[in-house]
Amino acid sequence: MNKLPLFFRSRKGQATTETVLLFPLFVIFILFVIKIFGLLILNQKLEIAGYYAARRFQLQSHQTDYYANTWDKRFLIKDIQKKVENYLGFDNPGMKKFLSLNTLKMNIITSGTWVKVTLTARTKPPRLPFLCKYNKDRVCERDEKCLKGYAFLCETGGEVNIIKYVGHNDRPMPYMRPEGK
Repeated sequence: MNKLPLFFRSRKGQATTETVLLFPLFVIFILFVIKIFGLLILNQKLEIAGYYAARRFQLQSHQTDYYANTWDKRFLIKDIQKKVENYLGFDNPGMKKFLSLNTLKMNIITSGTWVKVTLTARTKPPRLPFLCKYNKDRVCERDEKCLKGYAFLCETGGEVNIIKYVGHNDRPMPYMRPEGK
């Protein structure tokens, strides 16, 4: 029984240099993976929210000018945006921080046969302190992709756009999407 502690004492330990040098790189890598995963989740949630907003506006909006200018604008659009913001996580502080949510803009354009619903979510920049404390010009040295990445990480954040087309509820013919898509 006394041989067990001697076994551990006689072994030479792992050099701590590798551990000390590799741990910060591992942490940086994990932070990037988490932020990319958050953007993927935001994109998927926006697709679902865009479908919900377009379908609900299609089914509950009105054709007459009186209701289209009163009930649709005063209640329906605001209620749809409120539900979309709630679904995306604007009301949940943890989700808002994980997805880096800043603002949501919903634009609904009605035409003769189509309703175009555009959702635009702006994200805050992650502002990783160990990357953003350096000068942008020295880090990127005129590389366009590096400048875009630096702007996303440290200055402006990102923007995710989703566009959905729906027809009016009273159309009997099959739908053909606009713009040939």
